[in-house]
Amino acid sequence: MSRSRRSIPEELLLLALDPTTGTTAQPQSLDLGLAGAQLVELALAGRIAPNGDRIAVVLARPTGDPTLDTALELLRRRGAPVRAVHWVGGPRLGLRQTYLSHLERCGMVHAVENQMCGVLPTTRYQATDTEVSREIRARLDGAIRTGTPPDARTAALAALAHAVGLGKHLYPGNEGRSSRSRLRDLIRHDPMGGLVAHAVMDVQNGVAGQARRPAPAVRGRRPAVPTPARGGQQVPDQTRRREPARVPARPSLSSR
Repeated sequence: MSRSRRSIPEELLLLALDPTTGTTAQPQSLDLGLAGAQLVELALAGRIAPNGDRIAVVLARPTGDPTLDTALELLRRRGAPVRAVHWVGGPRLGLRQTYLSHLERCGMVHAVENQMCGVLPTTRYQATDTEVSREIRARLDGAIRTGTPPDARTAALAALAHAVGLGKHLYPGNEGRSSRSRLRDLIRHDPMGGLVAHAVMDVQNGVAGQARRPAPAVRGRRPAVPTPARGGQQVPDQTRRREPARVPARPSLSSR
């Protein structure tokens, strides 16, 4: 893929960077969004396609982007289509730092070394090419202001920005409420972006890890309910069998 254009993970990260503090907004959900943004970028490159709520590899040829190609190879090794929510919620250690380092090599950001509380070393990133950041923001603002359906790339970026919670960062306060609402509405303009955005929100809400609902109890039987036992352990309650009442024996005639 051409490197003259920023990828969606890079654009999402640039949107999340605070130009004043150099920190990233919503860092935990942003990591989920970056994993989802990789799926959108691979779909736009024709390497994967949605299959219901799953992602299927349709072309395993490398894209030329090392980070995307690593994700593509992991998807290919799965063999079968993978649920988007499982991919987004999987371990992605160092993914944000990988993209920050790449943006630094490209001259988009520069690292600022600092110390927290004068002891712990920290690294913050300041955007250096503000023109690119303004162009990304202008695309979102234009889609929100005009209400016209945006292109697939902008629609997917808007969907991911909403999913990771960047709405209040980009459009803060009461005056930004209508813009945040329109940002949310853009989620429907790109099927792949919408699928991934919903997966990001499902992971945050714990939907992916919910256990199945217990099966309904069979009619006529009392469901097993855990009852406390000695030592604080729980044991299943078992239905007690009723024993027949004992009838006292009548005295024999010889004992009278």
